[in-house]
Amino acid sequence: MNVILWILQGVAALLFLMAGGMKLTQPIDKLAGRMQWVKSFSPTQVRLIGTAEVAGALGLILPGVTGILSLLTPIAAACLVALMLGAVFTHLRLHEMDQLSHPALPLLLALLVAVGRFWILPL
Repeated sequence: MNVILWILQGVAALLFLMAGGMKLTQPIDKLAGRMQWVKSFSPTQVRLIGTAEVAGALGLILPGVTGILSLLTPIAAACLVALMLGAVFTHLRLHEMDQLSHPALPLLLALLVAVGRFWILPL
């Protein structure tokens, strides 16, 4: 079970690192061309979302690897669940039903890691 959770953590961290990194490095106009929701947020908010995703990705991996503050891993996963729930509600609010699948996989991965590391097999 530990190996499965580590794989889930790694995949989730990679997804969030890529998504967050894109929001931090790409020009807002370019992001808005590919993601309609960006137009509903200020550039600062988009960058903060990207920062939260990158921080969450690091929180999924670093505490377990270093053995320091291991409780941060499920907390980071829970925060990422909240972030992805916000993404789902944003798509619903904007009537972007075709976009609901985009936050679904990261949401599921973060939820599995949060449950797994809080209750099933803590680090």
